[in-house]
Amino acid sequence: MAEFFIMIETISPILPPAMLGILGGGQLGRMFTVAAKQMGYRVTVLDPDPQAPAAEFADRHICAAYDDLQALADMAACAAVTTEFENVNAQAMRALALETVVSPSGDCVEIAQNRIREKMWIRKAGLQTAPYQVVEKLEDITEAETAALLPGILKTAALGYDGKGQVRVATVEEVRAAFQTLKSVPCVLEKMLDLHAEISVLVCRLNDRQIKCFPPAENRHEDGILAYSIVPARLPDSVQRRAQELAARLANTLDYVGVLAVEMFVIGTQQELIVNEIAPRPHNSGHYTLDACVSDQFEQQVRLMCGLPPADTRLLTPCCMANLLGDIWPADGEVNWAPVLQRPDAALHLYGKKEARPGRKMGHFTVMSNQSSDIAFMLAYKLHCQLSRAADCGQPA
Repeated sequence: MAEFFIMIETISPILPPAMLGILGGGQLGRMFTVAAKQMGYRVTVLDPDPQAPAAEFADRHICAAYDDLQALADMAACAAVTTEFENVNAQAMRALALETVVSPSGDCVEIAQNRIREKMWIRKAGLQTAPYQVVEKLEDITEAETAALLPGILKTAALGYDGKGQVRVATVEEVRAAFQTLKSVPCVLEKMLDLHAEISVLVCRLNDRQIKCFPPAENRHEDGILAYSIVPARLPDSVQRRAQELAARLANTLDYVGVLAVEMFVIGTQQELIVNEIAPRPHNSGHYTLDACVSDQFEQQVRLMCGLPPADTRLLTPCCMANLLGDIWPADGEVNWAPVLQRPDAALHLYGKKEARPGRKMGHFTVMSNQSSDIAFMLAYKLHCQLSRAADCGQPA
């Protein structure tokens, strides 16, 4: 009997001390660089800011614009390239992919840059979004279609984040006024829903056979900016498992390689899951993984761009991550970090930014609890009150 051999194509992983490149040198780039260096890799950072936080740890900092041709040629010499933010030039990522390994792909980044494309792909994966209308010109706003989505939120299709580029609207006239306030750029009008909770799932995908999810984080926002991430989310296990399944399905539909954050709304008493948006990178809500999981989101980013399978994503302890914004910095000095550093159950992470401004993410801390994430949240809330010098914050809403 004849024997048949199936040739299985194998791609050799990229191993230390290879040079890895990252587009962007903010706090996510900084934490990526630290993870890569700990694993034995070298790192090149491209960022036009001479004081980019990641530059402090990188082997090389290319201080140039993201579309600078010579800078991109230098990045192409890296063994693999990734990004820390989605507003990088997607075409530049496609060009880099002709010369080196790039993840996520320029196509995936381009999808995440635009709410209209993003929602189309979410629905292509068979997942639900909030009811919405594309508004590209004033004439698109009509009583027939628009009124059915009110009250709602008008969001710019591109460049909106941390609550920017968003206006709440209750009447058709308010939609028209908001559209003009937003400079009449393409927008999406989303119907407001009966929101029970907001969660995010981090998917770590190499291919459809090698894919893992971190436990969903329950996110609490203040003024449109993430304030706390509570893990595990205070939701039934069945809802959390479903959220991971949906996030993985979306990553597979996109054929995504890397770390993908999938933000979802939990709606009504039935706790239905609605996909809100995606981020093609590690995410603010995933910082808890640095202290409370077997692996963290930045180690995963390094592994996946190098063709290595995702690491163990198990949660080791309930926890709560709290963002530190520039608002709490005194005008004449540094925050007193003693309340965090004196606690054996808390971990402080500062991003090395030289200037504190209101709303600017300067760092975060994570509180661990061997009892529950609800207790971790209460401890983190009280600790944040101490850092912000608030005498009495009361109970969290």
